[in-house]
Amino acid sequence: MDPKMDEEDLDRKAVFKILLVLTIFVLMSIAFLWCLYRRNVLGILAVITVVVAVVIGFYVNIPVSVATTIANVNVESIAQNAATNIERFRGRDKTAFVVGYTGETGKELVKELAKTKIFSKVTLIGRRNVQLSKELLGQDFNVQRVIDFEKLEESADVFKGHDVGYSCLGASLDKVGREGFLRVDRDYVLKIAELSRKGGTTHFNLISSQGADKSKDHLYFYMKGVVEEEMKSVGFKRLSIYRPGLLMCDRNESRGYDMILQKLLTPFQLFSPGLVTTPTTTLAKAMVHVTVAPSKEPFELYDGKAIHKSTLTA
Repeated sequence: MDPKMDEEDLDRKAVFKILLVLTIFVLMSIAFLWCLYRRNVLGILAVITVVVAVVIGFYVNIPVSVATTIANVNVESIAQNAATNIERFRGRDKTAFVVGYTGETGKELVKELAKTKIFSKVTLIGRRNVQLSKELLGQDFNVQRVIDFEKLEESADVFKGHDVGYSCLGASLDKVGREGFLRVDRDYVLKIAELSRKGGTTHFNLISSQGADKSKDHLYFYMKGVVEEEMKSVGFKRLSIYRPGLLMCDRNESRGYDMILQKLLTPFQLFSPGLVTTPTTTLAKAMVHVTVAPSKEPFELYDGKAIHKSTLTA
């Protein structure tokens, strides 16, 4: 795919499928209410069957592996041994940095790091200093550093001396446009990875997206897939990539159709967690559990199901 192609040319088929599914969902909801009103049990069951079939049919066309994506990674073991691993990791006097800590997932990750105290120091890197929430007050290991993301090379020293790095950067394509999306999700991420690797970071954690695939025509999924591939060549001793589903959270700002989708997909979170949705709290907890888990794998890929399973502590 030509990454310079206009947004309106990007995967119209995917947009059409989404609209088609939403239309069918609305029509089936109306039919369901009508059958409920008429007390037609068979009609209700038929409507439910159609809706489930349509949603599953749509989902299986999404290019994402639902199974555990690395054979040598036992996510159940990560979850079961989380408490022991956290205690062991604390004694290693490790340090970390977080970029994108003002976003929804970044905020939850910082809370989780403050709660577990697995690092002796955490550097929060952003465009500006922000007032930390009450959960983080008194956490003197949280240090904020302000940088210019357009001049990352000038801030190379900020990325030196950290054992672990977390990238929670992400821009909304419909909010910042094509150029803004590429600058944040590709250019910033890859440059930060390069600088942190040179600065001594051995384990890098990257939040990607369900459906990331460099063979896709849709710019969002295409670029996420490209970044994943390029990250593998940076040279980290350990690279952990997370592919969450639709992030479930209470956003401070409206972000396209996210809020509508969250309402529609809430049942999936209840009956099949990790299938198409991922709460930001779950993702943050999974990132901590993965960090402290022993691993000899240079590359680990966690999909929505694996993210969920890695948090199921006893």
